Amino acid sequence: MPKSTPETLLTASAEGSASATPLAASAEGSASAELPQTLRARGYRLTPQRQMVLDAVIGLGQGTAEEIGSRVRESSPGVNITTVYRTLDLLEQLGLVRHRHFGHGAPLYHASDNDIVHAVCHGCGAVLVIPQELLAPVAKWLTDERGFDLDTGHIALAGMCADCAAGRQAT
Repeated sequence: MPKSTPETLLTASAEGSASATPLAASAEGSASAELPQTLRARGYRLTPQRQMVLDAVIGLGQGTAEEIGSRVRESSPGVNITTVYRTLDLLEQLGLVRHRHFGHGAPLYHASDNDIVHAVCHGCGAVLVIPQELLAPVAKWLTDERGFDLDTGHIALAGMCADCAAGRQAT
C-alpha cells in the first residue's frame, strides 16, 4: 500500500482498495464565491490576502497553515504566516473553512463545503481519505435511533495501516 506524502493522501475506495491521489480539489468550491458577501455581511472587508488564503485552501483541497502559506507566497511573497493563521481563523469563524487535528501534528484546513473523513495510522501517521458514503449508514442510524446529528466533516478515525500491522505481526 502506498504511503501518503504532503502532496497526496491515500484514498480508500468503497471496495477497500487504496490509491494515492493528489490533494488538489477538482473544482473551485462555492466557499470562494461566498467569500465577498459573507465578509461584508459580517462587517469585514474583502482583502487580497483573505481571497488568496481561501483560494489556496480550495486549490490544495486541504493543507496545514504552512502549506497554505507556501501556496499564497507563490503569488504574493509578502504574505507572512501570521496573516495566514489569522485569516484561517477568520474564515473558520465565518464557516468557510474547517480544520482537523491528527495526533500531535499541525491541523489540516479544508473548505467547509469539502467535508473529508480520514483514517490515521497510529504506527506511521499515514492518512487515508475515506469515502463519506461509507459512513452514511452510521450517520443515518445515529439520527434515526438516537436523534444525533453526526458531523462527518470533523471525523478522524484511528487505527493501523496494513504495512504497520504486518510489521507488528512479524515481531
